[in-house]
Amino acid sequence: MIKDIFGNTRYKAGLHIHTTLSDGARTPKEAVEIYKNAGYDVVAITDHWEYYSNAEINGVKIISGIEFNTGGADTSDDVMHIVALGMNKAPELSRNASRQEIIDTINENGGLAVLAHPAWSLNTLEDVMSLNGFFATEIYNTVSDVGQSRRGYSGYIVDALANKGVFFPLVAADDVHFYQGEDETKSYVMVKAGSSSQCDILKALKNGDFYATQGPELHLTREGDKMIARCSKSVEINFISNSSYAPDRVITGEDLTYAEYPIKEWERWIRLEVKDKEGRYGWSNIIRI
Repeated sequence: MIKDIFGNTRYKAGLHIHTTLSDGARTPKEAVEIYKNAGYDVVAITDHWEYYSNAEINGVKIISGIEFNTGGADTSDDVMHIVALGMNKAPELSRNASRQEIIDTINENGGLAVLAHPAWSLNTLEDVMSLNGFFATEIYNTVSDVGQSRRGYSGYIVDALANKGVFFPLVAADDVHFYQGEDETKSYVMVKAGSSSQCDILKALKNGDFYATQGPELHLTREGDKMIARCSKSVEINFISNSSYAPDRVITGEDLTYAEYPIKEWERWIRLEVKDKEGRYGWSNIIRI
């Protein structure tokens, strides 16, 4: 738990974690201990087709979670991974369930359906837009960017969807498996909530009261005809939009904490991306113009 630059209480949440209940290398208790030591207040244990209920382990709140998937290793053959957060009971789903059946089941049981690592899965606009009921998508997935994967950043599909009028909240997550230490405690969301309980965290997520990050704090607001970025000390501030080019969208320097961006008359949406001197990124949710 921290106070952000506005004095709001925020909770550090890791929303995509695998354990020995599926293909992870650590037990749930071991996984939670690793994340607790890295300052996390909340985690979701999201093993493949294995539901983990709402709980508390050693002072860390556990959001109920599970990860579903269609397809296998060939991304040209119907591959899609869907993380469920906050379901109120174990789902009754066949492993042959369709993507839409999975999403519907998540929503019917009080959960949030998050599209996991769409870049890694090579999901297309048509894939995503053919489905109803997603809550959010991962803009960055740690394990998908290390080892033999190297396709963890999903900014392209996020922006292409926004151009089509689809504005998902943006989550960063590790998708940790604890194999070689490359994928743990790197990417998370900072949630502004009344407490770290599952109820309060889910409510805050639904309200969009969070940002995705690997470390930097960032906030994007609109003030008149300008977008305003406020952040922790950074070396790059990037206002990303439907503009193919904007000469003033990227600000670089040392210890940047504030920037303004004049909205162009054709811009329909803008999001913020910042980078700190350690090379860690932060991502805001999209603001529609």
